[in-house]
Amino acid sequence: MWFLKTAPVMRWWPVSTCGLILASQVLLQQAQAQGAAPVYKCPGNPVLYTDAISAMEARTKGCTALDGNPVTVIPSPKRTGSASAPRPADSRIDPQEQRARDSDARRILAAELQREQQQLAELQAEFNKGEPDRQGGERNYQKYLDRVSELKAAIARKESDIAALKRELAKAP
Repeated sequence: MWFLKTAPVMRWWPVSTCGLILASQVLLQQAQAQGAAPVYKCPGNPVLYTDAISAMEARTKGCTALDGNPVTVIPSPKRTGSASAPRPADSRIDPQEQRARDSDARRILAAELQREQQQLAELQAEFNKGEPDRQGGERNYQKYLDRVSELKAAIARKESDIAALKRELAKAP
């Protein structure tokens, strides 16, 4: 309580603040009691929250009065279109055009597969079965080991890419 001697103004601050808070809560509760009807929670599927029934109706239906904050209901946004709506007949693609698109896609996948296989062959040639040739900047043995591990990781990535392309080609019509 040393601060009461040094700052006499501060000792009234907590009392006046508590008084203001208490008075505002009392006024708020009185305003809610006078202005708003009680909100009832009624059992059922779905649970119904309403303030449109009397206390007698609430008791007969088994509803309970909610204390505290009022219930806020936010409506869900309206859907503009359905994802499963049928497409109009004029937007269908001609079967010949679809076949042409499919063959183009297959040709692109095959070209990409060939390019990946060629890059894999180059990486494997450089890897030299786990013993690649040392380069001029690799006087430090750790640099050599780092390059070997990078080559091994690149080969693994290329092999997984090739496997994925083969799966895509198998699925293509």
